[in-house]
Amino acid sequence: MERKIFGTDGVRGVANQPPMTVEMAVAIGQGVAHVLGEGDPRRRVILGKDTRLSGYMFENALVAGLCSMGRDVLVVGPLPTPAIAFLSRNMRCAAGIVISASHNPYQDNGIKIFGRDGFKLPDAVEAEVEDFAQKMLASGGNGQGPQPGRVGRARRIDDAPGRYIVFLKNSFPTEYTLDGLTVAMDCAHGATYRVAPAVFSELGAEVAVMGIEPDGTNINAGVGALHPEGLAALVKEQKADIGLAFDGDGDRLIMVDETGAVVDGDEVMAICSDHLMTTGRLNHATLVATVMSNLGLELCLRERGISMLRTKVGDRYVVEAMRAGGYNLGGEQSGHILFLDHNTTGDGIASALQVLSVMVETGKPLSELRSIMTRLPQVLINLPVKAKPPISEQPALAKAIKAQEERLGQEGRLLLRYSGTEPKLRIMVEAADPALMEQVAQELKQVVLKTLGAEA
Repeated sequence: MERKIFGTDGVRGVANQPPMTVEMAVAIGQGVAHVLGEGDPRRRVILGKDTRLSGYMFENALVAGLCSMGRDVLVVGPLPTPAIAFLSRNMRCAAGIVISASHNPYQDNGIKIFGRDGFKLPDAVEAEVEDFAQKMLASGGNGQGPQPGRVGRARRIDDAPGRYIVFLKNSFPTEYTLDGLTVAMDCAHGATYRVAPAVFSELGAEVAVMGIEPDGTNINAGVGALHPEGLAALVKEQKADIGLAFDGDGDRLIMVDETGAVVDGDEVMAICSDHLMTTGRLNHATLVATVMSNLGLELCLRERGISMLRTKVGDRYVVEAMRAGGYNLGGEQSGHILFLDHNTTGDGIASALQVLSVMVETGKPLSELRSIMTRLPQVLINLPVKAKPPISEQPALAKAIKAQEERLGQEGRLLLRYSGTEPKLRIMVEAADPALMEQVAQELKQVVLKTLGAEA
């Protein structure tokens, strides 16, 4: 069964335009109710969202769809995606749903679904949900639901933020505090705007905060994980020990060290892999990352006797590989870091706490910890495309890729792939020689423009 509306991170698109319509949200709610736990006495589904204006209408639409199929709904309002993953299993729910488009601008929105175990749904299960949703849309849903006395009901859970805050604090080593540290953070006017400041201040840190005034339209707007420059300025202004930038739904973390330098997901994984390896807690001495992670990370790990397993892009695929191999640390360069000893999905706040625990235990500043990894120069070009034909079936492009790979040899790496959430083709090139890297990237760009008719 093929997925058509579900991508690498659920359903995503411009709000009020296909596929992100109210009608589709109702149908997806019905699909979740039908597919996940049919006949299960645990009838509840927990529903959260970020701070986008369109979240209100999708929240009501999903509640309607779920209740129409006999499911009760626990509505928690704005909370990070990882909070819903935690609560779905902590509260023994049949499923958890998040309304969010993550790091995208406010005009977009999306729907992500977690199973009762707190993990994102496998592709095959998402396809079942989608198939039932499409059937409900086609039929108008007539006669598919239970009798009037068996429809579901919805209620708001007011203590959900507190439950998540306690969970996060419990992930930090009990023998340590953050006393004496100043933590700056940028909550992107998104889902972390209440819980993140509370977590770090309750652990003892002095907190300096920006991006905590959501108005429905300013989420990710020049702030957060995609725009850490404002956080870097705040770190310098406050003389903070560390800066934390979250994205709109709180599953991503980009850091800033005490000098104002940006620290991305690859460097966070290098720090944490090394520490877990040193303390004997890195399962199978292996880190799981994606094809987008910098070659410098791989070289850093190799020097420390740590293997690196690469997956295709998408934190869901990192998690699948981690679960299959019994690994406990993985993530993406973009800042999705997965500590399966603590949560079932990327969690920006939990990831920050793990790095801070390394700082406290070793007494080293972030600038020193990050120095274990030397990044190879990398260029990333995003080209809008109208269609996504298989790259391997484009002879001219396949030939060009092979030639450029031979040109880079062992001193570099390249990758061409389509975005899973946007109509774009991404060209990534790494090389020890920056000039060669740029030349290879631009030559591949020209071939893509000619082959796929992409927009420059």
